[in-house]
Amino acid sequence: MNPSRRNQHQIIILSLAIVALAGSHLSAAEERMASWVGTWGTALLPEHAGKDPVPEAGATLRQVVHVSLGGAQFRVRLSNAFGAGPLSLYGAHVALAAPDGAIQPGTDRPLHFAGQPAISIPPGASFLSDPIDLRLTPQADVAISIYLHEVPAALTGHPGSRATSYLQSGDALAAPALTEATKLIHWYFIDGIDVLTSSPRAAAIAVLGDSITDGHGCTTDKNDRWPDDLFRRVAAHKPTAQCSVLNLGIGGNRLLRDGLGPNALARFDRDVLAPPGVRWLVVFEGINDIGTRLKAREQAAAFASADDIITAYRQIIARAKAHGIRVIGATLTPYEGAGFYWSADGEADRQTVNKWIRTSGCFDAVIDFDAVTRDPKDPARLSAAVDSGDHLHPSVAGYKIMADSVDLELFEEPGARVAGTPEPNRCK
Repeated sequence: MNPSRRNQHQIIILSLAIVALAGSHLSAAEERMASWVGTWGTALLPEHAGKDPVPEAGATLRQVVHVSLGGAQFRVRLSNAFGAGPLSLYGAHVALAAPDGAIQPGTDRPLHFAGQPAISIPPGASFLSDPIDLRLTPQADVAISIYLHEVPAALTGHPGSRATSYLQSGDALAAPALTEATKLIHWYFIDGIDVLTSSPRAAAIAVLGDSITDGHGCTTDKNDRWPDDLFRRVAAHKPTAQCSVLNLGIGGNRLLRDGLGPNALARFDRDVLAPPGVRWLVVFEGINDIGTRLKAREQAAAFASADDIITAYRQIIARAKAHGIRVIGATLTPYEGAGFYWSADGEADRQTVNKWIRTSGCFDAVIDFDAVTRDPKDPARLSAAVDSGDHLHPSVAGYKIMADSVDLELFEEPGARVAGTPEPNRCK
């Protein structure tokens, strides 16, 4: 048995054991096929208290996330990845979310961790909850409430949530509504949600990216990032309807150097390999490595060339393939006019990188975002139909154009080859 099949077999056995302890509602046949698949995830980074309110001891933080794939049960992953001390909770609850931080009646469930409601997560660690008996439908909104006991000075969060969170003093874990809450556009301490599914086709599509993937310019609480739009297409397409989409974008992120958050190579294991069921990885990152060079020319260590970016891609491809993950490269989108970001030599490097993505054969397939977002009359610029106005980030309409351009056949069968896809052993 090869390593990837052995690992999958072990995961299924462990999943069935957990379900049996938790009292699964699956049939015996479903239990034999059941496995965990990530349905929602975010990429975390270190943060410190600033001018805005932050989670503090003695308060309840309720956060709302929009899952992709549904399942019979689910579990939640909490993280203290960047904490300098322990993250301790009096307790945590989940429920189906209602508007304005409220929860749907009859859906509130306490979270337990190895049977215990209160936990202390050590620095650098994450904790996975016990399975929760609450069926999720695709694209459900889930409210995760945590009652904080001890909060480290160094926080673990995601500032680009594009979703409203609610912070209220005291124990409000099961409160139907948070009438005195302070609103935050931020996520803290939540890492992912996995669903238990018996579908043999169930799998996750992970997207590694920067602010364009994270959803810069999107509408708060409307879930209109391009990976959201992609999932809506995936869910409506019968051969891919059991696939999830995990948005692992961080605004300002780079492949090779830390920026806003750890570089893509440093966060790869935690963000891409840790979620269960990842079968495809879309790599759409590198424009920040090119664009930030002009500010750091005097710092040789901060300079990233086209060759450096390609080296990073090779590393990501090798590490993903070692875990049986198919890797899809997305071309870098135009950015002329984006202030100090753009330069003629930077544009030359973007073209070099995109040519390599398209022709090297190192990726299993290619998504050509450059081709669908560029201005036909000025290919170094975003088209008017796509441009948000800053000449770097697409608009909400532009994000939909990007998502609509993705060939869903890429995700129909993980072992099947798409016509025109280069052979992996031809990687140059």
